[in-house]
Amino acid sequence: MTDKQNITIKIADLPKIPLTINREDEELVRIAESNVNSLWADWCHRFKDKTSKEVLAMVAYQYAKLYYANTAIAQMVNETLEDFEKELDGILLNVE
Repeated sequence: MTDKQNITIKIADLPKIPLTINREDEELVRIAESNVNSLWADWCHRFKDKTSKEVLAMVAYQYAKLYYANTAIAQMVNETLEDFEKELDGILLNVE
């Protein structure tokens, strides 16, 4: 049995997209597909003056912004943990 599988996803009103993914990633891919489509549908209803593609671009921007905000937070957490680990090492190594 292979660790890869072929699936198709449907984003907005675009043609279906074939993907080859790791089997363990399917749930994440389906959640992402569902959330993008949900936001797209909500915003199509809300921004009736925009084309479908304009709304999809807005959705893509929103998710990119979220991704980079979370990346920055993760970096800050890693730096904080590294500083904590250094302090803890200093305390433990100085105990006699």
